[in-house]
Amino acid sequence: MSSTRPRLPDFANPPLIEVALAVQFEPLTALRSLHLGLLWKRFQDSFPRTEEHPPRDLTVERFGVPTPPKMEVRLETTLPVPRYWFLNEAGTELIQVQQDAFVHNWRKVGEGEEYPRYEYIRERFRAELDTFSQFLAQERLGDLVPNQCEVTYVNNIVSGQGWERHGQIGEVLTVWTSRYSDAFLSEPEDVRLAARFVIPDGAGNPLGRLHITSQPAYRITDGRPILVLKLTARGKPEGEGIEGVLRFLNTGREWIVRGFASITSPGMHEIWRRRDEQ
Repeated sequence: MSSTRPRLPDFANPPLIEVALAVQFEPLTALRSLHLGLLWKRFQDSFPRTEEHPPRDLTVERFGVPTPPKMEVRLETTLPVPRYWFLNEAGTELIQVQQDAFVHNWRKVGEGEEYPRYEYIRERFRAELDTFSQFLAQERLGDLVPNQCEVTYVNNIVSGQGWERHGQIGEVLTVWTSRYSDAFLSEPEDVRLAARFVIPDGAGNPLGRLHITSQPAYRITDGRPILVLKLTARGKPEGEGIEGVLRFLNTGREWIVRGFASITSPGMHEIWRRRDEQ
């Protein structure tokens, strides 16, 4: 393992079920459904399946004093270009492409599926983004101009180890305690949490944000209570081109991994068998 990598929290048995690396960019208005079909031919060997979905909403992290929203009426003269998914045979990995975003997802689809680690997903994302950029140049569809980068980790924390009921969220997350000023309230039925943290650059200026949410849910297979803990790091590229995108993704991943360790309890760390990277 490279000595230049930061020492990060690591778990032998993490509750991770999905990782997504994404880049948003200035809209490629010349890119239409026909072109996305041609693009799929370049990925077809590894991603033989396709699906069509509505475009995903785009988000830009903004800082400073918020300004009142402006009322705007737009008349759509053409149908929006859909978002295309290119999936591998097992459905464990997929590419999402639309006019202003490119995403690579890894998903856990079975109990035996192992997380292939961030470095593998990042290198797949880099190669696929290179292929997409080359396609845009060859088809004269415009330049890829990134404006936001995004890393997302989704965890399904299943009850039965360390906690049993949604109201026991304090056994899982360090930011919740069941202490009250009097005896009127007791254990809640469930709890939903959302928190934002500013990610600074090297000079201390805002670079992006880490978003953490926790939602109660039930596992489809057996109805057991679960907590869906989602961490998303989003911000502007740290430099030009694909390399600037990758630098932010590395920063975002570090914030997610450290943030996950900070917000989850030592008792759960024992269950997940924490073993920090060297």
